[in-house]
Amino acid sequence: MGLFAAIFEPLQGQFSYRLTGAIIGGVFISFIVLAIVVNVFSQLMFKNPKEPPLVFHWIPYFGSTVAYGIDPYDFFFRCQRKYGDIFTFVLLGKRTTVCLGAKGNEFILNGKLSHVSAEEIYSPLTTPVFGTGVVYDCPNAKLMEQKKMVKFGLTAESLRSYVPLIVDEVLDFVNRSPVFKGSKGTFNVPGTMAELTIYTASRSLQGREVRSKFDHSFAELYHHLDMGFSPINFMLPWAPLPHNRKRDYAQKKMAQTYMEIIQARRQPGVKQDSDDMIWNLMSSAYKNGTKVPDLEIAHMMIALLMAGQHSSSSTVAWIILRLATRPEILEELLAEQRAVLGEDLPPLTYDALQRLPLNSQVVKETLRLHAPIHSMMRKVKSPIQVPGTDFTIPTSHVVLAAPGVTSKTATHFPDPTTWEPHRWDVGSPLAVLYPDADDEKVDYGYGLVSKGAGSPYLPFGAGRHRCIGEAFAYVQLGTITAAFARIFRFRNLDGVEGVVGTDYSSLFSRPLNPAVVHWEKREEKA
Repeated sequence: MGLFAAIFEPLQGQFSYRLTGAIIGGVFISFIVLAIVVNVFSQLMFKNPKEPPLVFHWIPYFGSTVAYGIDPYDFFFRCQRKYGDIFTFVLLGKRTTVCLGAKGNEFILNGKLSHVSAEEIYSPLTTPVFGTGVVYDCPNAKLMEQKKMVKFGLTAESLRSYVPLIVDEVLDFVNRSPVFKGSKGTFNVPGTMAELTIYTASRSLQGREVRSKFDHSFAELYHHLDMGFSPINFMLPWAPLPHNRKRDYAQKKMAQTYMEIIQARRQPGVKQDSDDMIWNLMSSAYKNGTKVPDLEIAHMMIALLMAGQHSSSSTVAWIILRLATRPEILEELLAEQRAVLGEDLPPLTYDALQRLPLNSQVVKETLRLHAPIHSMMRKVKSPIQVPGTDFTIPTSHVVLAAPGVTSKTATHFPDPTTWEPHRWDVGSPLAVLYPDADDEKVDYGYGLVSKGAGSPYLPFGAGRHRCIGEAFAYVQLGTITAAFARIFRFRNLDGVEGVVGTDYSSLFSRPLNPAVVHWEKREEKA
């Protein structure tokens, strides 16, 4: 017996251990299966006719998260075909009601403050990036005051002054960047344009002193800060993930840089020598008389830089990628400048850009197909009735507008997936098919702006949260496009057709990286 005991007792213990593991595993699998069965049963048997239809999903909590995250537009169009313009899907445990079409944009983007809140959605994501006390980390009334202060740098006079500054940055970048050494070569468009637009945005919006702080290493810091917009940070902005640690370091470093500039200017005897944004904010105060704290100024400057750079970076990249598929359009851009401005191609100015319709149409058509933000969300604060329906959206839901869906719809834009700047020509067979949108002006606290939510073309949003930098974006994009048309020819690499797909892994859409095209410098003097 001793021999048998010596042999089988260890085996018995090992068997018991494996049996326990198998039981635990079986219980876990049974729990998952039961959860899926209950989830499916509840969807099929307990539909609420007073709420928008729920997109069918197998796995609770995760719902349609994967399908939405891979390609939001594909997901929206598939759901629209099945459920109509209004439907609800589960996004990481949160029921999210989508309202598509021009009416959906109007319903959500011009929603009342008592009904919907952007702050409750975006504050967890943006506060670690921008800093405390600004944008979505403050009451909406305070945000409107901050927008009014920032509009100092977005006047027509300011925009006029930015064009030569942006041109100078483009020329300097082309001359010193190793990417453009020689007469021809290839380059990765998204990364290169991300660096360039940091320089153009900082020089124009923030002044010479701030621009002097930005070099390649600072561009890297900006990239780390940008990664703070990863979708996982909607849920886990505090998680000790590698990209969050880099985000937090970059935020502190950039805020410190601005604080050093501000503190140096506050030293006794220092006189104001320019009219840049920092001087403007240093002399600004809220309605209650409180001066803007220095740390809030630093955080507002970070937010302003990212607002001025982020959408422009991806849009300029898309413009180049699209022009590389249609080199003849690039030649038309240069021909337009010669015909309108003169064969000698005088220096670009704000007024000159207004006389280049095709140049503007290239920007506009690119924004139509590649809007920087694919989803605009609001938290429901009180039950809201969807006009023209029997649906009531409860406070447990988030609502989502997707203006990019409307701009990709054949009802408004014939052959909507084709990039064609000439569709905006008068009399074009691809002409835009929608009446002039209601241009009602509303003052949300930072000056009159167009409500404009009824238009199918809303690359910069609408309502109280409409991007106040829209005019600057068009100036920056138009200037860079016109400058590049004078300097370069672009084309796809041999054997490559079309453009790369879209990277939806961040809050902001951008081209998939890498996206490489061929460049060649023109012989003509720019």
